[in-house]
Amino acid sequence: MKIITSVTVFNDAIGTRMSATYSEIDEATGRVISDNNRFDRVITDQEAKDHSAALLEYATESLPE
Repeated sequence: MKIITSVTVFNDAIGTRMSATYSEIDEATGRVISDNNRFDRVITDQEAKDHSAALLEYATESLPE
């Protein structure tokens, strides 16, 4: 099975991107098959874009003074 371990959302010249890392685990033994794998995607789904924008806005509002 694959388990997401981190997600980052950011804007660049192409658009809104998502970068994520994951680990792959053997379901029968619990053994880690691979760790810290990464993939990147440009977010094209409008609902996902809206959620991403809300998270980025929340992060901006949470900046320390």
